[in-house]
Amino acid sequence: MKSIVLLGMAAFLAQKGVTAWLPTLVPAEEENYRRAIDAVERLMAAQQEKPVAQALGVHYEGPFVSEKQCGALHEQYFREFNEPGQLLSLPVIEEETAKHIMTMAPEVPGGIELVKELRRRGWIVSIGHTRAGEETLAAAFKSGARHLTHFFNAMSGLHHRDIGVVGFGLTEAGVTCDVIADGIHVRPEILKLLYQIKGAGSLTLISDSILPAGLGDGEFSVWGEKIRVENGRTSNARGSIAGSVISMCDAVRMMLSLGIPEHEVARMAALNPARLLGLNSELGSIEVGKQADLVVLDENHEAVLTVINGRMTPATIN
Repeated sequence: MKSIVLLGMAAFLAQKGVTAWLPTLVPAEEENYRRAIDAVERLMAAQQEKPVAQALGVHYEGPFVSEKQCGALHEQYFREFNEPGQLLSLPVIEEETAKHIMTMAPEVPGGIELVKELRRRGWIVSIGHTRAGEETLAAAFKSGARHLTHFFNAMSGLHHRDIGVVGFGLTEAGVTCDVIADGIHVRPEILKLLYQIKGAGSLTLISDSILPAGLGDGEFSVWGEKIRVENGRTSNARGSIAGSVISMCDAVRMMLSLGIPEHEVARMAALNPARLLGLNSELGSIEVGKQADLVVLDENHEAVLTVINGRMTPATIN
């Protein structure tokens, strides 16, 4: 992917009320990883004086995940973790302040050691694409994996005799999670139940949006395969959901429609992701001394003004 493409995506995100983001990489060949990281690094160098959503780092969704919960990811690129040197083949952003997150399955061979090694390197570890058992999840939590990726999706569900990954996330107070609030990946009623159990302080809204976001229905080439978008639902050739095409404003509207107070939805959309990245002293809320990242919504909760580090984005200036 070229940095000019990422810059266009960052401009689109700013129009939709996003001030900062982490590009996500799915399992792929190492050369593709290197090209993607190079593009993100060039984006981060070019974005600073531009009124676009600021890339803060990168999110590796895999490759150390379970083939039993692959979702739309390509299994041929999944890996086991045998020794710390394996991480050297995953390129990182050299910028000192860049954030790195990895979604991983702790049950893969070497999974707990992977959690420890990632934490030693300063990465944020999130559990996802997993069917890990309760003991393995507890060991991963103890080793520093305290977050769950796109909760409910690509993980073992709750059963009355087996709590699964979902049950672990619901019952472990120290676990936070992010959720795709599009009403497709997770039913609205379940989103409301999740909020009632975990509370606003433990939930982060994500879009999980892929390249066709904002382009309407049609057929698109994504990850080397055809992805169809119809009535806002994505699907690949296997019929699996392949990400979403919503904006963050769409996720906000969904949560508001469930009767959740605006200030708590704002926390899920802004403060909690900043806290996950360790940036809540700089971003995520309106306070004296914090960076001027602000979004103004109209009565329909659409972004009409986005301010990024004190600069208004041209597309939203009225």
